[in-house]
Amino acid sequence: MDLEVKNLIKVMFQASISLSYCYFISSKIPKGLPRLLSILPIISFFIYLPLNLTSFHLTFTLASYLVWHTNFKLLLFAFDHGPLSLSPPSSSSSLSSSSSSPPPINILHFIIIASFPSKIKPHHPSHQKTKNNNTTYLEGFLKRVLFVCKILLFVVILKTYKYKEYLYDYVIMSLYCCHVYLQLEFSIAISTIPARFIGLEIEPQFNEPYLATSLQDFWGRRWNLMIGGILRPTVYEPLKYVFTPIIGQELAVFPCVMAVFTVSGLMHEVIFYYVSRTPPTWEQLWYFVLHGACLVVEIAVKKMVANRHWRLQRVVLRPLPAVFVAVTGVWLFFPVFLRHNVMERIIDELFILVDFIKNIAI
Repeated sequence: MDLEVKNLIKVMFQASISLSYCYFISSKIPKGLPRLLSILPIISFFIYLPLNLTSFHLTFTLASYLVWHTNFKLLLFAFDHGPLSLSPPSSSSSLSSSSSSPPPINILHFIIIASFPSKIKPHHPSHQKTKNNNTTYLEGFLKRVLFVCKILLFVVILKTYKYKEYLYDYVIMSLYCCHVYLQLEFSIAISTIPARFIGLEIEPQFNEPYLATSLQDFWGRRWNLMIGGILRPTVYEPLKYVFTPIIGQELAVFPCVMAVFTVSGLMHEVIFYYVSRTPPTWEQLWYFVLHGACLVVEIAVKKMVANRHWRLQRVVLRPLPAVFVAVTGVWLFFPVFLRHNVMERIIDELFILVDFIKNIAI
């Protein structure tokens, strides 16, 4: 454990030095191919860094943050777009929507925004003035209560794992689904602390995905919004810019959506390699390809029935996306976790962490 912590500190130091190079050196190089060439060694170095760790949680976190979020942000930075852009966004740029965040004002902002999966909330003073203070307080209070309830549910899930041998397989898989969602939300919420500490206002990363009324609602507006926020300017918008003149704006949506889900699936395969060190089986890729295809069908159906008078009630629609995500997850997403005992590693590490906290408290 001590060696793992030392390796983590070493990796964090190396990542900070590398990002400092991007801030001080690469930013002075003209945007486009010259700056991209200057950043490629850093991107390659970040691909290597998570291999220095062995525990699931640290390896998964470093791989997700550095290999996916940071590297994709650096690709945007090479062309002076995205949250790391040091110049004001241009309204005429085809990727201007990716620069909704204010530009980093110093090296500390640059490193924190690059390192963590957080999106800076743009300031709209006029909107803030018109918002009712009582409503804002009530919303904040309810969110805190809900967050506490999620923590209690997570504790119950961990307690239940001790009796797994007495549970049916489908009950265990249901626990795993809830576990993955809750732990991911908690870990991303914790990762926003450094940004909040230096005074940056962070947009929420999850928006109660279990309340989604469609796959479009689930993946686009509720589940892990930072991934969508980084895939949209790096994959969706450039491809839409290419496909729109060829097949038209409406049809261009479909290959772009499929490309986004394919890239997401490939990145999940890459991250799973870091935590398992085993060759990919491509099940997670097919999971996201399946969801991309289903989302394309859903978008097409919505366009066809847009002017119809009938609509399914929300009470009917609401459970369907979450059930579909969970069922297909059990079919394609979780088998590789079970095959390589990854869930067991996750649970064991959490119990070790709980025991460590208890020892400190006592």
